[in-house]
This record gives sequence, structure tokens and C-alpha cells, in this order.
Amino acid sequence: MYTYTYPRAALTVDAIVFVKKQNSVSVLLIERGREPFKNKWALPGGFIDMDETLEASCIRELKEETGLELDAMKQFRAYDAINRDPRHRTISVVFAAQLSKEQAVVGSDDAAQARWFSINELPELAFDHAQILADYFAAEF
Repeated sequence: MYTYTYPRAALTVDAIVFVKKQNSVSVLLIERGREPFKNKWALPGGFIDMDETLEASCIRELKEETGLELDAMKQFRAYDAINRDPRHRTISVVFAAQLSKEQAVVGSDDAAQARWFSINELPELAFDHAQILADYFAAEF
């Protein structure tokens, strides 16, 4: 494998999974079980594997962290702020999926728990995930 002289950014994916109810929207979040931002809530997601597409990575991370299995997701936007991750330079590609109803979820892998939250009553979120959700729902609705 070729080794580059220059540093490379890490590539991650994040999943916005939501349900539109009559008067509200709920979104699926995970409680982080590891640093950084241990015990803070976040969108399900993580680092891509070298042998998978971005969408496949997002679907895999969603299943690993929440138990929720989806066949497809729609790409929304990439987030590349320089200091969005305290560990190193990280670029995240965000995917979204709307479900007809909330599904049973359970935190696993590096997620301490998974839970549905009203978009109007979100806990404090890790990374730039509050901004990601604000951007998505401003564009979507």
C-alpha cells in the first residue's frame, strides 16, 4: 500500500434517522460510551472501513450502535470544520432516513444507549451534531 508524505483527514459518517409525527419530529440519538464526549448524546455514526461505500458504512454504523437495520439512506451533506473533532482532522458525510414510526433501538458497540428524542427537546449534543440537525431540518422542512 502506498504511504503518503502529507497527513490525511479521517473520514466518518453520521446518520439522521427521524420520524415525523402529527405535531412533532423525533430523531434517533446515541449516548457515547467512549471519549471524546463520553456520556454526551450524538448522531449514530463512525469511521468508514476501507472496503465499503459511505452509505454502506453509515448503514453498518447505525446497526452496530442502535440495532436498527435500514436498506438505504440518502446523502445530505459533508461537514468539514477544522476543529469539529478534538482527536484529529475529521470530515463527516451525513446521511438521512425517514421512518414511518419509531422502531425499538438499543445501544451497543461504543454506544452506551440509543433513544428517540423530540427535535424540540434535544439533550446537549457532541461534536457539531446540533448544527447538523439544525441544518438538516431547516433544509428538509
